[in-house]
Amino acid sequence: MFDLIDIGANLTHESFDDDRDAVLARAAAAGVARIIVTGTSVTSSVQAAALCEATPTRLFATAGVHPHHAAELDTHTAAALRSLLANPAFVAVGECGLDFFRDYSPRDAQRRALAAQLELAAEVQKPVFLHERDAHKELVAMLAPARASLAGGVAHCFTGGPAELDAYLELDLHIGVTGWVCDERRGAELRAAVPRIPLDRLLVETDAPYLLPRDLAPKPRSRRNEPQYLAHVLERIAALAGQPVEVVAQATTANAERLFGLRAR
Repeated sequence: MFDLIDIGANLTHESFDDDRDAVLARAAAAGVARIIVTGTSVTSSVQAAALCEATPTRLFATAGVHPHHAAELDTHTAAALRSLLANPAFVAVGECGLDFFRDYSPRDAQRRALAAQLELAAEVQKPVFLHERDAHKELVAMLAPARASLAGGVAHCFTGGPAELDAYLELDLHIGVTGWVCDERRGAELRAAVPRIPLDRLLVETDAPYLLPRDLAPKPRSRRNEPQYLAHVLERIAALAGQPVEVVAQATTANAERLFGLRAR
C-alpha cells in the first residue's frame, strides 16, 4: 500500500457535492493518504478551509486566485487571502499564474494578479502553486526576479517538454505531473520530459475532477477524475522514468512533505 500525497485536487468542485466522503474513502483505500485541496478563488479557498477543518490530518489546501479569475483580485481579495494563509492548513499560495490559452481574464489583469500573489507568497513564506498555459516564457520572466524571495514552488499540472522543464528546474521549482502523461494524443512532450525530472523535484497530482487518465480501464461512467486514480498516474510516471513504483512513491511523498511543510507520517 502506498502513502501518496495528491498535491492538487479540486475537491470543492460541485461534482463532489453528493459523494465527497465516499471520494475520500476511495482515495484512502487506494493509498492516497493526504490531499492538498486547490484554491482557485477566495470562495473556493474558504470552502477548502472548511474541508480541512473537517478532516485535519488528511486534507490541506492552497489559497489563491486562478488566472481565469484574475480580474477579481483587488485589495480586499488580497487581504482575504492573507487571512486564510495564516491558517496552518494552507500550505501554498495559488493556484496563480498565467493562462493565455483561454484568456478568461485580460492579460494585464493576469500579470497584476500573479505579481500580487508572488509578493504575498514572499511575505507569508509559503510556496507558490503555479498555473501556466501558453504563457511559459512570460511566466518564467516574471518568476525569475522573485524566485530568491520565495519559499519554493511547483509548476502545477506540468504539460511541457524538456525545454520548458529545464527552465523550471533552473528556477529550482518542483514539477507536478498529472494524468496528462496518460494521454496518447496530447502527452508526447510530457512523456519525453518525465525521465529528465529529478526524483527530488517530482510531485504527483490528479487535478480532479479534471484530467481523467485516458488509458484508465475501466473508466468511470461519470468521466470524473478522483484522487483514487493517483496510483495509476504514478505507475505511468515510474515506467517512463525507469524506476520502481515504490521508489517514485516514496520520493514524491517526501518531496511534498518537504515543500509544503507537512509532517512526515
